[in-house]
Amino acid sequence: MASFITAILANTQLFGIDLIESVDFIELAARFLFNMLVVIIGVRYLYYPVAKRKDYLFTYIILSAVIFLLCFLLENVKLQLGFALGLFAIFGIIRYRTDAIPIKEMTYLFLVIGISVINALANKKVSYAELLFTNLILLLVAYLLEHVFLLKHESTKTVLYEKIDMIKAGKRELLMADLEERTGLKINRIEIGRINFLRDTVRIKIYYYETDQEAIFHGDDYVSHDDSDNF
Repeated sequence: MASFITAILANTQLFGIDLIESVDFIELAARFLFNMLVVIIGVRYLYYPVAKRKDYLFTYIILSAVIFLLCFLLENVKLQLGFALGLFAIFGIIRYRTDAIPIKEMTYLFLVIGISVINALANKKVSYAELLFTNLILLLVAYLLEHVFLLKHESTKTVLYEKIDMIKAGKRELLMADLEERTGLKINRIEIGRINFLRDTVRIKIYYYETDQEAIFHGDDYVSHDDSDNF
């Protein structure tokens, strides 16, 4: 019965377009699920446990799904490589209107785009073994860099500090202790930035090794990941 209904639908067109092409539809569904599995492993189990950024987690998964479907469906219109490179470049230079994207998040964005384009545009000249190897090696490299070779990732935050007298020579240890008490972070080093004598404030960039505890500081008004333009 199911095959009979499928046969009828396969021979039915609407505005000159087939309602369903069973072979192509099954290929689309299978490759989409495979792509999403790879992306979710990469961003959920490699990126998220370290960064704890749900906003980027959401962005990566949605972006991967959109790019994959765009490439896969439009590849059938014979745009192929030229379209893929153009789309890759467009999404690769995205700059969101909120905060600037940190370099690490941009790298994962590049990884997500690359995996999605590869999985969508791989044709019959690429075997499934080669496709599987490509996806696994990308995940392996990301895992090794994230959890093996780069065991301690040094991050920065910029703090607007009001005790301007603490930046004097000889008070560095007191300044470090005060910043650690206020932020709850174990600080490795600090840099003194712009000093505002009218408001008695100073911008201080603090450097620390990421831990699971500091995720609560993401999005705080007085701290940002990248304040280099105003430092």
